[in-house]
Amino acid sequence: MGFGTRHLQAPKSRWGGVTIGVERAMKYLGLVLDGRWNFVEHFRRLGPKLEKAGAAFKRLLPNLGGPNALCRKLYAGVMRFMALYGAPVWARSVRPRAVHYLNVPQRVIAIRLIRGYRTISREAAGLLAGLPPWDLEARVFLRLYDWREEAQRRGENPLPRQVVAQRAELRRDLMVAWRERLSQPSAGHATIVAVSPLFEEWLGRSHGALTYRMTQVLTGHGCFGRYLHRIDREEAPGCHHCADSPEDTVDHTVQVCPAWEGHRRVLVEALSGGDLSRPALVQAMVRP
Repeated sequence: MGFGTRHLQAPKSRWGGVTIGVERAMKYLGLVLDGRWNFVEHFRRLGPKLEKAGAAFKRLLPNLGGPNALCRKLYAGVMRFMALYGAPVWARSVRPRAVHYLNVPQRVIAIRLIRGYRTISREAAGLLAGLPPWDLEARVFLRLYDWREEAQRRGENPLPRQVVAQRAELRRDLMVAWRERLSQPSAGHATIVAVSPLFEEWLGRSHGALTYRMTQVLTGHGCFGRYLHRIDREEAPGCHHCADSPEDTVDHTVQVCPAWEGHRRVLVEALSGGDLSRPALVQAMVRP
């Protein structure tokens, strides 16, 4: 006796004359809630939206030309608010898998901010762009929400200046957590080592903006023989300008290669010294 294929339909419930499908997750006020309350499904659905927005911004924010640094930060803010919507609700239960859905688009927009190559690591790009990890920012929103709730339970209504002070304190805690995370990066070590000693100064500077060429120097991802050889764009890592260099690196280009002697002389005069290492360049950039 044969049995025909049976199509199982999702269960439904009827409330007030309205039929509601019973599913593994439901959307409420912009948040996707699931039975385990871990918000993985929320970020699984949010991830493609953020990636789509990031792809659109890539077309709007070319490495050469395009909007200035202030406008790029505005676009980054749009993605940040998309990603952190409802943070006080989900930040307490967020899982590593959900954080991954945040990291991917944040890396994209950070690279657009600094006019960098797409191979730059998320940690290095975020540091250069001044974008703290979104999962750490979500904790700030959560802690601020908890602080306000606790004050209201005591019958208090925090004044605006108290809210500002509390937000500033939580921001300092965020920077400490971010810096600690950067002490053990998964990639982008040279860039992070160069910037980390001047972490606060770099993030707090109010002058200067990264250019396409400057980002190449700080990251090593650019028109250097070693990098181009690594991504199979050059047959050998050597320098095109001097035959005695086995590898064309950032240090070789900035400090040694005779092809850039004229530019180097101007740079040395501007820095008032002969140290052209990446940490020295960062120090000069944050100087008022």
